[in-house]
Amino acid sequence: MHRGDILIAAVFGDHPIGTVNGTSRERSFDRWFRYPAGFSASALRASTSALELMPGTTVLDPFCGTATSAFAEVLRDHPFVGIEAHPLIADLARMKLRAVDQNRLRALGAELGDSVTSGSGEEEHSLVRRCFSPSTLDVLVGLREAIEARRTCPLRHHLRWALLGTLRDVANVKVGWPYLRPDLERVPPHLDAATRFAARCRMMAEDLADPRPADAWIVRGDARSASAWSRAAARGPFDASITSPPYLNNFDYADATRLELYFLRRTRSWRELREQVRDGLVVATTQQSTRPAAGRALAALRRHPTTHRRVSALADNLAAERAKRPRGKEYDQLVPTYFADLARILEHLRRHLHPGARSAWVIGDSAPYGVYVDTPAIVLALAADIGFEPVSDEEIRSRGLRWRTNGTRHQVPLSERLIVFDAPVRRGGRPPA
Repeated sequence: MHRGDILIAAVFGDHPIGTVNGTSRERSFDRWFRYPAGFSASALRASTSALELMPGTTVLDPFCGTATSAFAEVLRDHPFVGIEAHPLIADLARMKLRAVDQNRLRALGAELGDSVTSGSGEEEHSLVRRCFSPSTLDVLVGLREAIEARRTCPLRHHLRWALLGTLRDVANVKVGWPYLRPDLERVPPHLDAATRFAARCRMMAEDLADPRPADAWIVRGDARSASAWSRAAARGPFDASITSPPYLNNFDYADATRLELYFLRRTRSWRELREQVRDGLVVATTQQSTRPAAGRALAALRRHPTTHRRVSALADNLAAERAKRPRGKEYDQLVPTYFADLARILEHLRRHLHPGARSAWVIGDSAPYGVYVDTPAIVLALAADIGFEPVSDEEIRSRGLRWRTNGTRHQVPLSERLIVFDAPVRRGGRPPA
């Protein structure tokens, strides 16, 4: 295949269609906190294989999440830089990369679990109170207070994450991804919060004995901003990019972590959560979209004519569909803003890659109101508008099958795809505006 030719194919063998998506409850480091945005094992293998890395090359992940990509076997010996906008998740990624005294972590977990003095859950956020029995919440608050009191302890952040990972294990309501359902009761998988916390400390210590990246660091910042890129590129341009950006109309990642943010008291209200977390994230859900932002996005996309035409047509179709519904969602506003945000990131990426550097991105399509949005193809075309050379577009797995029996949902077949594109070998491509 010649560079510039686009291959569209299904991936079989090691990366079969239908592979379960997301991080694993059993895989080392993934199990610390099952963030819904992580690479699946098969998608990560396909992506790293597509990069065709030479020894010593530096790899960037501009949406690194919990740093799942940094732990890929192929990437462990490569310098790795991740950018992550969610402050809580960036903190978790850093904890995975930090070397610690594993025996001390086990001992502290056991000590705190055995000696915890119950706190009082009465002053907690109402959402937090609704997710736990009063006795369980009192134990969780007692653990939080005991951990925060150890201000000089080098393992304090790891202990905090063991506690955060315990929350959904002991909640007596539905707390699965992506949204909390405190109105639906359940029997918790683990009944004793202190015992589960100690077990999680042991689990983390066990994982920290496994091979970890030799040279990796995480930049907490918004990949749409120049400041995040200047910090990430402090060592010079990158040799490759691997990532999985937020999928259009999928998760509100700020809302998905409300329980943890409220419990830590990082945010105390929906307004604080929006201002401190959500506003720094790529616009990927209708909850984030506004009409003025959509207008600005369409104007910005005029710099990329092919993408602008496709996105404008989609916005018009979605606006027509929304008009047919009494309380339609603002997909017509979301789509332009989403692609304009990705355009900003691709423009930064274009500036910070070595000539010929390869990018491998895993991303899914969508069909709001049954209007098909071929997100991977549009992103690949957007990359070409910005000056990249498209290489391939491969299907990794089919998606949306769980909704086949939902009569109110569209029945458009969806997939998750791996798109690959290269920075031009010569600087002859049109530079980003």
